[in-house]
Amino acid sequence: MTAATRPAATVSGRTDPARQRPLRVGLVCPYSLSAPGGVQNHVLGLAGYLTAAGDQVAILAPGELDPERAGQHGIHPEQFTSVGAAIPVPYNGSVARITFGPRVAARVRRWLTAQQLDLVHIHEPLAPSVSLLSLLACTVPVAATFHTATPRSRLLRAAGVALRPVIDRIGAGIAVSESARQVVVEHLGRQPRVVPNGIRSGEFDPPAQHPEDDHGTGEGRSVADRPWRGGDRPRLVFLGRLDEPRKGLAVLLDALPMIKQRHPDLEVVIAGQGNLSRIGRRDAAAQLPDGCWAIGEVDDTTRDALLRTADLFVAPHVARESFGIVLIEAIAAGATVIASDLPAFNDLLTDRGRRLGYLFPTGDPAALAGTVDRALRADRRELNADARTAVARYDWSKVGPTVRDVYRDLLSH
Repeated sequence: MTAATRPAATVSGRTDPARQRPLRVGLVCPYSLSAPGGVQNHVLGLAGYLTAAGDQVAILAPGELDPERAGQHGIHPEQFTSVGAAIPVPYNGSVARITFGPRVAARVRRWLTAQQLDLVHIHEPLAPSVSLLSLLACTVPVAATFHTATPRSRLLRAAGVALRPVIDRIGAGIAVSESARQVVVEHLGRQPRVVPNGIRSGEFDPPAQHPEDDHGTGEGRSVADRPWRGGDRPRLVFLGRLDEPRKGLAVLLDALPMIKQRHPDLEVVIAGQGNLSRIGRRDAAAQLPDGCWAIGEVDDTTRDALLRTADLFVAPHVARESFGIVLIEAIAAGATVIASDLPAFNDLLTDRGRRLGYLFPTGDPAALAGTVDRALRADRRELNADARTAVARYDWSKVGPTVRDVYRDLLSH
């Protein structure tokens, strides 16, 4: 990996080591890159930004990185090192694909030695996976990003006491939202800087609309391939693990009969990994109202295409959301977002006094149905335009330099 040398800059009259030359940055992700996920996409997006900026970036994680996925993020597969296959375990109210053990620890140590890094940026540093192992083994400066917001986390509470010497190895802390920051403050006694998740906003630009576009299924076309709506047959999209209770699909399923009664022509697309029967609805797929589809797990390309076809994106999550990157992605794609009033979602959708979407009381199907009805009857063009303008600040061109400022400060002390 090569990069052009940039001229040196100064901080407070002294040479800034983070600007003097391209940095060698190690990014550690605790979750398997074989699976989709917000943390994984954040790590890959940051890697793409840093690589484009001229830094030499190495990524360590479980699983495998598909070359096509790497290319979409602007990185090369050889920048990635796998610590081995991951296993699914319950973690933070979800199912995380992680790996641990002596062999993994040895691979981490070999990677750290071979890369000769200036700094390591560990994501979810206390996750019982490659992240914690990297923190234990690091001998170079460490930046760490905390992605979760679990106010009553027993793991963090215990870690704040038992792992104090290890936590003290973190030289610079980042939280992806104020909600995530508060959890770190309360449980770990640290004051991380809030730096949000980033997106590549250009990938979500909705295509131009044409009156002659086919609004039917279209022979040989998948649900996600249909033209962007905004017309007489609007589309509502849900995206998330189907059998993960905190994603709130059960709330949407309970609301669907009320929604379809008021708007029988509304299309509903449910996408995500998992089995509907595991949320207590054995025949849920067969019982979906007409015009509703459960299309299963989708890759990043199909997900992006699906968001570009959505008029409404619904996030009925009920707990443990620290940011909500998919809300930002949906807004960037031109959809109107309807979300439960979790603190992180409320922060996103009431940005700087502006309303960027609709909120409804968490876990209330009737309120969700009423909010969908209100949104569909409203002229949302100004709301959508304002929201897209507001979320431009989450583009990696804005977020990336802030992360690099954290590196600069870390290396300047």
